Amino acid sequence: MTARSAPAPPDAPTGDVPETVVVVSDLWKRFGETVALAGVSLVVRRGEIQVIMGPSGCGKSVLLKHLVGLLRPDRGEVLVFGQPVHTLAVPDLDALRIRIGVVFQSAALFDSLSVAENVAFPLRRHTSLPEAEIAAGVRDMLAVVEMDGTGALMPAALSGGMRKRVGIARALALRPSLILYDEPTAGLDPLTGRTVDDLILRLRREMGVTSVVVTHDLVSAFLLADHLGVMDAGQLIAAGRPDEILASPHPFVQRFLATRTMEVART
Repeated sequence: MTARSAPAPPDAPTGDVPETVVVVSDLWKRFGETVALAGVSLVVRRGEIQVIMGPSGCGKSVLLKHLVGLLRPDRGEVLVFGQPVHTLAVPDLDALRIRIGVVFQSAALFDSLSVAENVAFPLRRHTSLPEAEIAAGVRDMLAVVEMDGTGALMPAALSGGMRKRVGIARALALRPSLILYDEPTAGLDPLTGRTVDDLILRLRREMGVTSVVVTHDLVSAFLLADHLGVMDAGQLIAAGRPDEILASPHPFVQRFLATRTMEVART
C-alpha cells in the first residue's frame, strides 16, 4: 500500500464528514441455517453515540463487522461516509478503514509489542510520518486515554482496564471520525467499566468522534447512548432515545431490561 500522510482530525475540513455517517438498509446475513441479521436498518448521525444492545448471539457483533467491511451482506446496503462498504474494492475499502477506529472486546493488543509500539502500529503502516512525529503522536494518544508514561510496558503487565485504554489509544492514532466498540466494558469490574465509559464520552465531547457501541452492559448503554437499538434473533426490534427504549411496550425489550436490571442489582 502506498504510504500516506496522517489524515486530518475529525473536526477539521467542513463537510469532510457528512451529517449522516452510517446508513444500514435492510441488512441480511445468514451462516448456514442460522440467520444472523434479518432486515436490520439503522442510521447514525455525526457526533452521536449509537448503542446496540441485546443478549449474546443476537447479531450485535455481526452488524458491527459489516460496518467495517469484515463481512459482506447477503442482502441490503451499508453506507459509511456515503460509501457503499458492501461493494467497495479492496483498495477503496482499505482507504475507508483508515477513517474508522475499531476497539475489540479483548483489546487485541500485540503481545510481542510494547504499549508504544502497539499505538504506533497503524501510523507506521498507513502513513509516511517520520519516527519523531510518530513518537509524538503516540505520546499524545496515550495522554488522551490517561496512560502517560506507560509506553515501555508490555501488554502482559497491564490490567484489563489499561489494556482497553491502550486499545482505544491505538484506535485513535489515525484520528478517525468514527469508532466502533465491541463490548468495551466486558470483563471489567463496574468501577473500571465506568472509567472506560467516561473516556468514550470525553472523546465525543473533545474530539467530535462518532461512536457505535455494541454492549449487553445496561448501565453502560444508558450512560453512553444518544440513541439505543435493541436486537434479538438478528432483528432490531426497538430503536430510539434511551427514554423511548425504557418506555417501549415490546415484550422482549421489557424482559431484557428487567433481567439486566436484576443482574446489575446483584453485583
